[in-house]
This record gives sequence, structure tokens and C-alpha cells, in this order.
Amino acid sequence: MTALTQEQIAFYETNGFLVVEDAVSKTQLSALQDDFNQWVEESREHSEPYGETVNNRPRFDLEPGHSRDQPALRRVNAPIEVSDAYFDAMGNSRVTDCIGDLVGPNVKLHHTKINSKLPGAKTVVKWHQDFAFTPHSNDDVVTALLMVDDVTEENGPLEVLPGSHRGALHELWHGGLFTGAVHDDVATECAKEAVLCTGKAGSVCLMHSRLLHGSAPNRSSQPRTLFICVYSAEDAVPLSPNPMPTRHEGLLVKGERTGTVRSIDYRVTLPQLPSTASFFDQQANHDDAVKGAA
Repeated sequence: MTALTQEQIAFYETNGFLVVEDAVSKTQLSALQDDFNQWVEESREHSEPYGETVNNRPRFDLEPGHSRDQPALRRVNAPIEVSDAYFDAMGNSRVTDCIGDLVGPNVKLHHTKINSKLPGAKTVVKWHQDFAFTPHSNDDVVTALLMVDDVTEENGPLEVLPGSHRGALHELWHGGLFTGAVHDDVATECAKEAVLCTGKAGSVCLMHSRLLHGSAPNRSSQPRTLFICVYSAEDAVPLSPNPMPTRHEGLLVKGERTGTVRSIDYRVTLPQLPSTASFFDQQANHDDAVKGAA
């Protein structure tokens, strides 16, 4: 039984993204919200990124300006390693059924993270393509962005350029630095035709990993938290180290293992792994790098 209609699949194939409501149960959603709220409260006790992942980088990333009174927890790396609720939503929800309809029947996990913009947060995600961070032997790679909160036009929703997954793979290196963002000229053109991906809590935005996207700051009093799972077809093999290593990388979440590799023809400059808690620090260097390259 399929989770998506043929019309939804056709929309995804044409546009490179699709928003689906009720991707997790109400019980699962409540558990996700509870765990994240606990992490926000815990973050009040810290002034620097903290926790530890499998490659010794911090698990919890804090936006500059974070404080006890104004917490700004912006990233949780590999939350499925420290939360049963997030592990369950990743592997035991309608999300994986939807992924199977898009790249299936055999689906495996690459990595997970949480990106959050709490009220007052100033985080901007510059335009980029996920595939340039996580190149695989083929591009049946999907980023599933599960909305843990209601996502509105005001609280920093995902912005996408429809159809761009069928276009060029853009350079993320500028002036000899990996900035994790496309050139400003490309970003300007993207913004002209950007589509906002909004939805109720529990909805998921399924996004092709080659789709150009970014997001603005949270300009509201409501949080915007996304649980992000990157899945691939089982026969898509990673060609560079995982930017967010996890002991669950390669976990088969649907179907069976074939032991085969499927390749397509493309060219991309290999990414640079972040040395800090997240790629936000790499993107923070973008403006200086572009100026230096001019």
C-alpha cells in the first residue's frame, strides 16, 4: 500500500519537494515536542555548545547570543541516539512510507538532526543544496523535514526553488573556503521565485537533496523546529564522509539489502566537514569568502 498518491509523486518529481500532513501520530508528535522542550530547558545551563557525538563534536549547538533568559538552541545532532521518540519517528512512521514511494522500495538512513529557530533567533540559512554536502553514487536522496511546530510564513519556514533539483549542482566553495552556500548571484535569483513550505505540526516536507533552498530568521513569537532525516535509496552509496556521523548510518528502514551500487553521471566538488557543532559556522564565513574571491 502506498502512502502517496500518483499526483503527489508527480508533483515531487516535477518540483523537487512535497508537503504531506499527518506524517506522524499525535502521540509521536507530542513525544517529540516534549523531548525538545526538555533540551531547551537544559540549554539554559550552558553558554557554549555541549554534549558529544560519535566524532567528538558537540551534540547541542547554540546560536550566538544564547543565554539563560533567552535560550537559542539551534541544532541537535543525531537526536535519534539520545531520544527514543526521535528514533521512533525516524523509522516507524508514515515518513518512511512516503520515502519508499519516492526512492523505494529499499530505503536506508544517512543522518538526522534538529534545526530550530526559537523566538528571537537570528539564524539565517543561506541558499544551498544538500547533495553537495552529502554526495552519493546516485541522487535518490531525500531530506525529510518533519515539522515539530506549526511552520508559518513568519517563523522562518523553508524556502525552495521549485524544479531546481533538475538543474546544476552549484559550487559551495568561494575564495578557497567551503562556505556551505551558493554564490550571491545564484541566491538572488533563487529568492525571486522562492516558494515557502509551511504546514501544521506533524507535517513533513519531502525535499530532493539537489533542490536549492534556504530560510529566513524567525520573525514571530512562535518556535520553528524541524526534525530532519536524510534517507537514500539502498543502492545509493555515500561518496564523502558523513557531515553528521551516527552509529545508525546505513540503517535499513524499509525493504531489503541488495548489495548493489547504482551510479549516475555528475560532477561536484567534495565538501569540507564542519569542525564545530554545525554548518552554521561555515555559512557565517560566506560573506567574507565571497568578497575575498571577487
